Amino acid sequence: MASTRQIVVVGAGVSGLTSALCLAEAGWPVRVWTAALPKQTTSRVAGAVWAPPRPAERATTTMAWTEHSLGVFRELAADPDTGVQLAPALGVGELTATEAMSSAAQLIPELRPADPADLPDGFQVGFRATLPMIDMPHYLDYLTRRLAAAGGQIEEHPVQSLAEAADAAPIVVNCSGLGARVLVGDDTVRPLFGQHVILANPGLGQLFLEINNGPEWVCYFPHPQRVVCGGISIPDRWDTTAEPDITERILARCRRIEPRLGEVEVLETITGLRPDRPAVRLEAESLGTARCIHNYGHGGNGVTLSWGCARDVMRLVNPDR
Repeated sequence: MASTRQIVVVGAGVSGLTSALCLAEAGWPVRVWTAALPKQTTSRVAGAVWAPPRPAERATTTMAWTEHSLGVFRELAADPDTGVQLAPALGVGELTATEAMSSAAQLIPELRPADPADLPDGFQVGFRATLPMIDMPHYLDYLTRRLAAAGGQIEEHPVQSLAEAADAAPIVVNCSGLGARVLVGDDTVRPLFGQHVILANPGLGQLFLEINNGPEWVCYFPHPQRVVCGGISIPDRWDTTAEPDITERILARCRRIEPRLGEVEVLETITGLRPDRPAVRLEAESLGTARCIHNYGHGGNGVTLSWGCARDVMRLVNPDR
């Protein structure tokens, strides 16, 4: 055993589950306290695909988290029960051939500029690569099973304050996402509203991703039974009600790129609030007599950063190792 000291992880989204899993598999007794079970969290709504960070996000720590997660997802893709697969990708937009060969893209050795003939109308540059794509409902089930096998427990226990968690355990890992705004009084945390439209999969295998800095873009992620179509990001919107107008815009953009999506059934529309922050907060501080490790503020990169951040949570929990 790493220690007999209990750890409480606050939050059961992808960051909380991954952190809890790494700690439990290292021998720590772990309990996850959460207001929402994993498949009721925002993480379920994610597309999701591992992708290198945009140029503005390429801090050294972010790159390290991103690279570590890529290695783990590549390993997980060998097991069909994880919900992770390595999928061919066509990316377009504000990523030039020069940027494609930058330090971030060096994480993907097979990344190459796309043939201009393969680009949809309206796009001048693009790239091709093989990227980890994650079917989030299946993946969250996988993480939950693996956590249970390691002895970790998930409890529906809404946390009113981190002091409450500190009363129960000498080590608290705060993966509360958007909840950190209230739990730790961090007013730099804000919601980014997102909406996805889920379609039946007509046989697609390649994912499509537009990279831009605007509030709307076109993307679709074909999983075995469904295609997740997006995307949109509306800052500071707390209302999670799906909007028919947004659904129609998403469908129009995706169907223009891939006409076969116009021939299949719309299964559902899902929404969520990404936990945005100017930078991820991953650091330790004292919480009375307890030690608190903060791991929140991942915005739309929670999946991409999850394993790298969890590794650093481990280091902060056990700073002498």
